[in-house]
Amino acid sequence: MLDDESTSNPTDNRPFEDVLDARFSRRTLMVGSLAGAAVAFVGMPSVAEAGRAAHATPASGGGRRRTSIGFTSIPLQDGSMPTIAPEYQFAPLIPWLEKLDGSGDSYALETLTAREQESAIGIGHDGMWYSGDDRRGLLCINHEFGDNTHVLGVASPTTLEQVRLSQAAHGVSVVKIERRSGSWKMRPSSLNRRIHVNTPMKFGGPAAKSPLLSTPAGNAPAGTLNNCSSGHTPWGTYLTCEENFNGYFGSTGDWTPTEMQARYGLSAGGFGYAWHEFDERFDLANPAYTNEENRFGWVVEVDPRRRKTKPVKRTALGRVKHEGAAVTVGRGGRAVVYMGDDERFDYIYKFVSSGNWRSMIRRGISPLDEGTLYVARFDDDGTGTWLELSTENPALAGWSTDEILVYTRAAADVVCATPMDRPEWTSVGPNGEVYCTLTNNSRRTEADAANPLAPNPDGHIIRWTDSDRHVGTTFRWDIFAISRDVQDADGQMFGSPDGLWADPDGRVFVQTDGSQPNGNNDQMLVAGADGESFRRLFTGVAGCEVTGLTVTPDRRTMFVNLQHPGNGDPSLTNWPVPFSGADGPVPRDSTVVITRHDGGVIGS
Repeated sequence: MLDDESTSNPTDNRPFEDVLDARFSRRTLMVGSLAGAAVAFVGMPSVAEAGRAAHATPASGGGRRRTSIGFTSIPLQDGSMPTIAPEYQFAPLIPWLEKLDGSGDSYALETLTAREQESAIGIGHDGMWYSGDDRRGLLCINHEFGDNTHVLGVASPTTLEQVRLSQAAHGVSVVKIERRSGSWKMRPSSLNRRIHVNTPMKFGGPAAKSPLLSTPAGNAPAGTLNNCSSGHTPWGTYLTCEENFNGYFGSTGDWTPTEMQARYGLSAGGFGYAWHEFDERFDLANPAYTNEENRFGWVVEVDPRRRKTKPVKRTALGRVKHEGAAVTVGRGGRAVVYMGDDERFDYIYKFVSSGNWRSMIRRGISPLDEGTLYVARFDDDGTGTWLELSTENPALAGWSTDEILVYTRAAADVVCATPMDRPEWTSVGPNGEVYCTLTNNSRRTEADAANPLAPNPDGHIIRWTDSDRHVGTTFRWDIFAISRDVQDADGQMFGSPDGLWADPDGRVFVQTDGSQPNGNNDQMLVAGADGESFRRLFTGVAGCEVTGLTVTPDRRTMFVNLQHPGNGDPSLTNWPVPFSGADGPVPRDSTVVITRHDGGVIGS
């Protein structure tokens, strides 16, 4: 995830550290004092799952499961190559620039064109989903971001062709992969494709025809960008989530942000991509493209097996900086989606479809187009309420449906949702528990020794259980882990939790993105459900994020990603080739295939 240091929530909704302070005084299930004791694991005896084997979506219900974690926890690392527990092995797969033709060849970065990048794996590997059997299937993978210096070799583009190249590196890849002779490779397939910033799109749901999504130029909707985490549906589609879209817009002339534009962090300079200097779609000062920015910040549904079907931006799920979209099936067969808005002091959301998802599809209705959107309020006593974001809520009197969905952040401000510390991945389990990583927030005030979350530079993980099998409007919550309190013999184990998956056996996989103890590399850990310690399974390379997580149905193969290895600096790493110093090749984002030497289930 690109670390957007901004904050754009101007409200005075009650800060979450106030709620936690009160809540901590009531907790009796923690091991020792949260403020003063170092605990190996903070949590209660059960976990959630994001989907059975990360490829199917479970209904809630069922019992708690005991976990078995049998691998050797490895030390923190700060080196140029990944490391893994001795019971495991890993190998790279589909690095940035590998051609989609299945040949295994890659385009040369030095001569790369936009057209070539459109037919090659993108950069910024992030959320993903594997759909298939234990030997072959389709891998959908997000490409979140790649800065100009890395992709273009210059700090700022000087031509439209360079802008098109940068745009083509973003988006999504869909590729067929297969295991032969123990190795996974991309294979030739008519389904292999790229979805990027100029791919035709369409909108679905209540705001699909809103004037707020139309431009005076009349240009058709196109593109997806800053695709961070993801999700998948029980009907077999992939959900890619648009996060920090604001950074790709800028202004070539006089421009002052509206209140709503400021709420989404839009600025004259953006993140320095400078697309607006050559592509008028991204120029906030160009009146012909008013509202173009409103076309980004959505959950986008992709059908990986229908190449000619346009991706659909599902407006009923609201427009925020979507980190991910964890889907489960609630009471009555209704589709339920949990989502985080990844910015300091923003919110956690839930969407519940209006009916049984199977019935809706039979009637030609997307379960993601009709339903109710909610935002979370966390209360002191460990309970919470899902606040409805619709015209039925008296607090939103005077708002139209499309205004609520296009300006979801502002609507959530009005109903007094609880500001959170960068809500990221969510994971949903068969026993009804839901987890969310909160990466960090160094901007919280009123810090004291008794309240380790103000400021909160290391992050934490929250957990809750909804009423009425996910479709109710109340929930009970607690804290699963405080990052700085999770320790081993060498001290604090991790910081900045981001990626998250709780498997069907009750293990919780946590990936990190950001500052780690003593400046070490980002990592992936596994925690038990019954108070067992966290164990460190895998560490990345210098300068990278460890992110993305999906498995084969038997859970004996796991796919994760190393994003922006070395931040593009070959003096730090040459991953995925062996490190040979600054004279080696430029590092490339890549997927990593993880297996046990004995062929066992990942995490065991």
